[in-house]
Amino acid sequence: MPTPRKEYKRITVKSLVDMKKNGEKISMLTAYDYSMAKIVDAAQIDVILVGDSASNVMAGHETTLPITLDQMIYHAASVIRAVERALVVVDIPFGSYQSDPKEALRSAIRIMKESGAHAVKVEGGVEIKESVKRILNAGIPVMGT
Repeated sequence: MPTPRKEYKRITVKSLVDMKKNGEKISMLTAYDYSMAKIVDAAQIDVILVGDSASNVMAGHETTLPITLDQMIYHAASVIRAVERALVVVDIPFGSYQSDPKEALRSAIRIMKESGAHAVKVEGGVEIKESVKRILNAGIPVMGT
């Protein structure tokens, strides 16, 4: 049986590890702008994902492929300005990390520095293992799918 949920003033990577260890449920929603992030954060959601689906939802593209790193940073910075509690994770968009680990690290650093994000998210498997290692070695938390 899970222990009662602890109240967190600010969600951090350590908070998430503790929550998982304690069997607590972790909530996560997506936001792409200041207004929605304010609402989601006020609802005490633990993690906010700034997803590359902003390409579809905010720009009307048929796929996530057209969104650029600059556009992701813009959306992430808008979300970060709204958030007081949630941990904010930002997708590194397609084409910004697949070619080599150095490109992946450069993209992750830009997201962290220019938006204030708390972590980045990448998609893939063994083919991006070296990129993930390089990003983690730089001290940047990574989520994967």
